[in-house]
Amino acid sequence: MSYDFDLFVIGAGSGGIATARRAAEYGAKVGIAEFDRLGGTCVNRGCVPKKLMVYASHFPKDFKAASGYGWTVGESKFDWNTMITAVNNEVDRLNGIYQRMLDKSEVKVYQSYGTFIDSHTIAIGDEKVTAEKILIAVGGKPVKPDHISGIEHAITSREIFHIQEQPKRIVIIGGGYIGVEFACILNGLGSEVTQVIRGDKILKGFDEDIRDEIQNAMIENGIRVITNCDCDRMSLTKTDTGLKIKVFTQNNQEETIIADAASLAATGREPRLENLGLENTKVEVVNGAVAVNEYSQTAESHIYAVGDCTDHVNLTPVAIQEGRAFADTHFGGQSKQMAYDNIPTAVFTTPEAATVGLTEAEARAKYGDNIKIYRSRFRPMYYTLPDMQVKTLMKLIVETENNKVVGAHMVGDHAAEIIQGVAIAVKMGATKADFDATVGIHPSSAEEFVTMR
Repeated sequence: MSYDFDLFVIGAGSGGIATARRAAEYGAKVGIAEFDRLGGTCVNRGCVPKKLMVYASHFPKDFKAASGYGWTVGESKFDWNTMITAVNNEVDRLNGIYQRMLDKSEVKVYQSYGTFIDSHTIAIGDEKVTAEKILIAVGGKPVKPDHISGIEHAITSREIFHIQEQPKRIVIIGGGYIGVEFACILNGLGSEVTQVIRGDKILKGFDEDIRDEIQNAMIENGIRVITNCDCDRMSLTKTDTGLKIKVFTQNNQEETIIADAASLAATGREPRLENLGLENTKVEVVNGAVAVNEYSQTAESHIYAVGDCTDHVNLTPVAIQEGRAFADTHFGGQSKQMAYDNIPTAVFTTPEAATVGLTEAEARAKYGDNIKIYRSRFRPMYYTLPDMQVKTLMKLIVETENNKVVGAHMVGDHAAEIIQGVAIAVKMGATKADFDATVGIHPSSAEEFVTMR
């Protein structure tokens, strides 16, 4: 049978675009559909604009540190509108780059929803196309917990990049990485931030030392963290004086907090599967996500899925790697499979955190007593002259039978940049002896990873 395309991709986010371009490089005829802006969440309402806001939030600390080095820093003033405009201008620029990259790769772009009519046919607006292979890469979206009364008055991580006025008082609901990152951003920019979480600590699933270090630093930096909240009883009410948020802790204490018109619900994300027409295929949806095997293949043998819509590991580089492995295998003559072990990740809080490999709890569950923990907490040299009590935490987890480093964790300045290099060693199976034999770069914080005893 003859098809219009060798590959058609539904969703032009990071994973979809990477797959489309890689397949086209191998000579495949490729089409891609996107109803929203090119680049998906990461470029438009996630990693990129958020990281730019993180940079903006660090300047007050930098101004303070400068005085310790002899600089006289005058009165500083932050303008929210200037920052938001600059951030969104950069997003616009990146959108143009993505369009040019797809054009250069000769990938045909359809600016609309892609909906399955049958397993080989996709409707895009009034047009229909057929494809031999189809990749679903529609990503995810933030969700508001609909059981919270008045939750419609809260914004999500989609809208935070477009509000015109800086919230002077904001309540952030949720203690995952999105919630804590925006808590630190807004606190650094001068907003009064209250974070409400269901448990006793932020960042569930991360190493306990990372959770403790960041939460304590957030509180020291002026963020109020309300723990053990009974979120099912929370309510939001819009009033003339602002948004009234009523919270209940587990010991049944009630408190009312007044925020500005904006309050952020950062309580999770889910795959964006609406308008896909999956019911017209054999593709299975399990727990709200597209079900795939280890090769990103769905129950329909020629339909594949990558990225957040599979709700596997929801990270932009993972979606890109999954997509490229698919393209290399099916169009490049190389059999590749995505490996999910030792995926590094970062949390762009203040202080920043990054991690690769097993947490201490995971290591103990896997190896029992056959692990050794190396931990170092110190003040980086940068903060000595301004006499700022800012700490860095580094941690290595070693499986003692083979002396293999199975986890590396850091909280502190440039954690993501440092852990990215460490991740290569962990991925390659480096031992503690390999770390010890590596000469440190002095003076640097990173050298601590090769000098811990």
